[in-house]
Amino acid sequence: MSVSIELVKKIREATGAGLNDVKEALDEAQGDEEKVLEILRKRGQKLAAKKSERTAKEGVIAIYRQGNKVAVIGLNCETDFVARNQEFVQAAESFASQLWEMGEADFKPWAEAEIKNNLIVKLGENLQLAFSQVIAGTAVGSYLHSNKKLAAVVVLKGGHEDLAKEVAMQVTAMSPQYNRPADVPAEVIDKEKEIYREQLRQAGKPDEMIEKILDGKINKFYTEVCLIKQPFVKDDKISIEKLLNGVEVERFSKFSL
Repeated sequence: MSVSIELVKKIREATGAGLNDVKEALDEAQGDEEKVLEILRKRGQKLAAKKSERTAKEGVIAIYRQGNKVAVIGLNCETDFVARNQEFVQAAESFASQLWEMGEADFKPWAEAEIKNNLIVKLGENLQLAFSQVIAGTAVGSYLHSNKKLAAVVVLKGGHEDLAKEVAMQVTAMSPQYNRPADVPAEVIDKEKEIYREQLRQAGKPDEMIEKILDGKINKFYTEVCLIKQPFVKDDKISIEKLLNGVEVERFSKFSL
């Protein structure tokens, strides 16, 4: 049957389906536009089910911010080729905006349906929502690494957005596990001391010296795992605690793909 180029173009723009797929669906539907969309959607669902068995290890992180609320999403795909595809990146950015608008509870089912019914058909790979989170506070800062695979969000008690951004960059670069030394569980400290004691004994240190050395070892451990004790990545002569100058970190989150 003969169909107009305008109709083919309209359906392709609406669905992202390939030219041959649209033509076949038009023939099957005998030119009925609504039926064409239904056919293509069903084909897309079958394609999504088939591709869902394939591993999606690549992807990008997108952040949307407005006011003191930040939305972060991670969208996985199969290959780096698709991860660098502008349409995929724009889809991730659109998802972050939708998350900010909808909130976490409503966003996830919407996103999973959008991936299954539209994105997989358009991009031809298994795609999965890796994570989605909305973070809000008085002073919120975010940082997204240039590779779009690492990001962090920091909420400060007091301070300002620019300071929070600096700390978010620190979190992305240095991956702290805790905020302050007081946040480290006692069992973690006990295990570290146990390891250090054994190392020092094997090095031939006497017991009375070992206990004195332990304090220094634990303080060094804090500079590795506690955010406020870490040297600032932009100036290792000062700590994050000194950079904050009395401002407290309320919480931080790191995201990676």
